[in-house]
Amino acid sequence: MIPVCEPLLDDQARANVAEAVATGWISSDGRFIAAFERNWAAYCGVEHGVAVCNGTAALAVALRALRLEPGSEVVLPSLTIISCVLAVLDAGCVPVLVDCEPDTWCMDVARVAARIGPRTRAVMPVHLFGHPVDMAPLSALAERHGLAIVEDAAQAHGAEYQGRRVGGLGTLGCFSFYANKIVTTGEGGMVVTADPVLAERMRDLRNLCFRRDRRFLHTEIGHNYRMTNLQAAIGVAQVDRIEDHLARKRRIAALYTERLRDVAGLALPVERPNTRNVHWMYAVVLDDGVPFDAAAFAALLRERGVDSRPFFLGMHEQPVFHDRGLFVGERHPVTERLARRGLYLPSGLGLTEAQIDTVCAVVREIV
Repeated sequence: MIPVCEPLLDDQARANVAEAVATGWISSDGRFIAAFERNWAAYCGVEHGVAVCNGTAALAVALRALRLEPGSEVVLPSLTIISCVLAVLDAGCVPVLVDCEPDTWCMDVARVAARIGPRTRAVMPVHLFGHPVDMAPLSALAERHGLAIVEDAAQAHGAEYQGRRVGGLGTLGCFSFYANKIVTTGEGGMVVTADPVLAERMRDLRNLCFRRDRRFLHTEIGHNYRMTNLQAAIGVAQVDRIEDHLARKRRIAALYTERLRDVAGLALPVERPNTRNVHWMYAVVLDDGVPFDAAAFAALLRERGVDSRPFFLGMHEQPVFHDRGLFVGERHPVTERLARRGLYLPSGLGLTEAQIDTVCAVVREIV
């Protein structure tokens, strides 16, 4: 079976972990935490990084840091992972959904203005599968309405928009370092920001909100969202190699596109002008004329030894939110179509050209 994705660690990562173990600094203190925060924030073009235990925690502390009033609205795409909506609810806010673009699969910024109301306080663009959201009009809209921008850049490490890296384009930028991400720490996450006040608040929120003047006195609810020094030790080495990883991802995408561009019935990833798509995953969408959906396609691929993963099911179609009275009766047709007709092919950094050839031959046979 050709897997979808697998982590790729080098000797430096192993040496860093060995150092952390040898020195005894394995928990949430140790030199690698600060180094990872500093290096990743600098890579994203901002001053401050706050490492946490995973990407969901990153979204949660970012929204909590903004001190939004209960009932404030946050606009975000329906085509995303459930973590985004969970973070909004955790902050006591109301999620408001918009549809996505049919080609980039990212938030359709043209639809955001119509969803802004008197209680809107923030917008959450999600840079999906490695392609940036169209940030210039979104930033202008946010400035006009006084909205914070919380970027979910979990799938787009190193992606660029108009020469700037995602995560550093808004008020706060959130990352996941899960095992299948371009930079991985196994589990882990980080929020980056140019705002030192927000950074300090997030450091408190990730650490149970211990009072600085008296450790076990608490005047606000926090969580234990700390990253370990062991995870950060891996992350430091990963940041050093990120450009190699990105070059490999883009090469894999180029090979797929070269071999699949003439397959009728298959829509391939795009790269808009003035952007850098890092192709975290190589995703494809079946045209409506293909007589089977993505679930059937995935089953046929698996029968032939090729693993795949589906697109997200839109947040407006999730029963758990309908049970809470959210998104009932909403329709986001582009999201619905992509959820039923999109999947991504094996895209791991260790993928060989021979494996890509095999995958493409199987796709051709099926489609």
